[in-house]
Amino acid sequence: MELRAYDGEGIDSWNEVTLIYNAALRQVETKIEILNDEFQHVHRYNPIEHIKARIKTPESIVKKLKRHGYESTIDNMVRYINDIAGIRIICSFTSDIYTIADRIKEQGDIKVIAIKDYIMFPKASGYKSYHMIVTVPVYLSDRIVDTKVEIQIRTVAMDFWASLEHKIHYKFEGDAPEHIKNELVECAKLVSDLDIRMLKLNKEILAISQKEKEAKVSRLPRGNARAAGGRE
Repeated sequence: MELRAYDGEGIDSWNEVTLIYNAALRQVETKIEILNDEFQHVHRYNPIEHIKARIKTPESIVKKLKRHGYESTIDNMVRYINDIAGIRIICSFTSDIYTIADRIKEQGDIKVIAIKDYIMFPKASGYKSYHMIVTVPVYLSDRIVDTKVEIQIRTVAMDFWASLEHKIHYKFEGDAPEHIKNELVECAKLVSDLDIRMLKLNKEILAISQKEKEAKVSRLPRGNARAAGGRE
C-alpha cells in the first residue's frame, strides 16, 4: 500500500493529512458536544446518546480510490475521498436526527457541501442514516485549510442494524447469500417500525409529564403559580 505525494501546494504527506483531518474532527466533535450540553442546559434533555469519530485508514483510502478508478496519490485522496474524517452521531429518536442536522447547518464556520437523507430515501439494502459532508477551516501557522468531514446521524436502532450489515458486507466481500440479504431487509423494516413506535411512546410520555406539570402549577396559590411559570 502506498500513497504517493505530489509536487504542488497544499497537503503533501500522510503525516500532514493525519494532522489536518484530526484537527477537523476535534473541531466538529467539540461543536456537537457543546450543542448537546446546551440542550441539557436549556431543555433538560440530551438528544445525543454518543459520538464516534475516526480517521479512515490508508488501506481503506487506497481501496476506495482504486474502486473509483483514481491513482493512489495524496492529491486524489484529498480531492475525491469525502469521508477521510468521519463522525457518527447516535440519537435516541428520529426527530433528534433532524434537530441536530439543523443545528449543525446553522454553525457559522461549517459549510455544508452535500446531504444524503437515507432515512427518507433508504438504500435497497434497508440502510438508513442521515449523511452530511461539511467543511471546516483548520488554521495552520502558514495557511487555512478547508477540510472535509463526513457526519452520519442515526438512531441507536439504525446503528445496531448498520453495524451488523457492515460486518456481513466485509465477511462476504459485498456478495452475501441472497437469503441473508433478504433477512437484513426484513430486519431493517423491524428497526424502522421500532423507531416509529419508540418516538410515539416518547411523545406520549412527554405529553403526560406536561399535563402533570400544568396541574401542579394550577394547584399553587396565584402568586406562586406565576413564579413557577416564570421558572419554566
